[in-house]
Amino acid sequence: MAKKSTRAAYGEALAEIGCNENIIVLDADLRCCTKTEKFAALYPDRAFNVGIAEANMIGMAAGLAACGKIVFANSFAMFTAGRAFEQIRNSLAYPGLNVKVIGTHAGVTVGKDGATHQCLEDLAAMRAIPGMVVLSPCDANEAKLATAAMAEYVGPCFMRLGRLDVSSCTDSIPGYSFTLGKASLLKEGNDITIIATGLMVQEALAAEAILSAEGISVRILDMHTIKPLDKEAVLKAARET
Repeated sequence: MAKKSTRAAYGEALAEIGCNENIIVLDADLRCCTKTEKFAALYPDRAFNVGIAEANMIGMAAGLAACGKIVFANSFAMFTAGRAFEQIRNSLAYPGLNVKVIGTHAGVTVGKDGATHQCLEDLAAMRAIPGMVVLSPCDANEAKLATAAMAEYVGPCFMRLGRLDVSSCTDSIPGYSFTLGKASLLKEGNDITIIATGLMVQEALAAEAILSAEGISVRILDMHTIKPLDKEAVLKAARET
């Protein structure tokens, strides 16, 4: 099965929805890494490289959003959720501006980029901000759907993306659907439930295959939206498994 990183799929989705003239894309000197170069090539008048100045990028995003634009602000998770936390909190979330903050290269799977770029705190930090929607897609298909959903949603969002290529799983699951704020049921089961997000969804599916061979029925919930959390799906699973 072909593999693709969620950041690569995001870049493709951004280019596809770029026909919306209200969409503006900002980068902090990492366009080739955040995979926004396709959008920039198609719509150069709506793509801006602000340089290594993430805090300023968020300030620019706030100003553009205040003028009615849909802004995607991109960098590594360490530099958006980390370095620009104050600006995201005060300039975007506090006034509820329509900016989509993207954090690529999140978690420990950043390869040669090393420990300084292994942002482990991004989901916790972004969840703590009132009014912030937080997303963590598990594969390329879901990353594309999440990108389109964010563009339609009015308000601040943060999406965590990975560096490594990952196997696709959601596009081969019958009945799969993506709804912002609702967990996706990937496997039905009655004995136990595994709730996973991001690249750990593939690990959950691998665990389900092992447990199924042992006669254990496993429900898999893909919690692509960390905030708002789908409490109903969690409580339903707790009652039924």
